[in-house]
Amino acid sequence: MRPDIVIPVLMGCALLWWIGRGMNWTTRLLVGAITLVVIVGVLLLERSMQ
Repeated sequence: MRPDIVIPVLMGCALLWWIGRGMNWTTRLLVGAITLVVIVGVLLLERSMQ
């Protein structure tokens, strides 16, 4: 795996954990799912432009 993809994903997970400490599990799962959809969308957009 390329570090330019892995490092931002790990940093995003750490940020979600830090922000999500005050959230309940349903909200955490929803925010995590939305974040993953955005990440996949950005990756697909980048690959289609190359």
